[in-house]
Amino acid sequence: MNLVTPGIGLIFWTTIVFLLLLFLLSKYAWKPILSAIKTREKGIEDALAAAENAKKEMQELKSANEAILAEARAERDAMLKEARDTKDSIINEAKTKATKEAERIMTSTREQIANEKNAAIAELKNQVATLSIEIAEKILKSELSSDEKQKALVSNLMKDVNLN
Repeated sequence: MNLVTPGIGLIFWTTIVFLLLLFLLSKYAWKPILSAIKTREKGIEDALAAAENAKKEMQELKSANEAILAEARAERDAMLKEARDTKDSIINEAKTKATKEAERIMTSTREQIANEKNAAIAELKNQVATLSIEIAEKILKSELSSDEKQKALVSNLMKDVNLN
């Protein structure tokens, strides 16, 4: 049973070595170990805080990007609407101008046709008058070629003319 129960000397020396070890560890090892642990703990907390801040910044950037995208979409829609309105107004203006120009051309053409028609009628009248005069001249030449025919014509004309 000697082996199971320790001796007083062994307990004494074990206690002294343990206390000496505790003193040496507290003086030289625990402070650096505890400061290293505190430094590591602080580094981990800082890293977690930085990660949280980065997460918040990412969320803010995401919301800012969404707002910018929404604004860009709204601006694009406004530009497309303005372009459609401009296109429609240009088309309507072109249609109006084309209609007015067509009406002006039609009016001008009608006036030109009427002027040419009047000129053609006047020319035709002149030609008919010239032909009538030529025909009358030929008839009169043939009728008045002899003296007897001239006297007969004058007497016939005198009969037709009633002096009173």
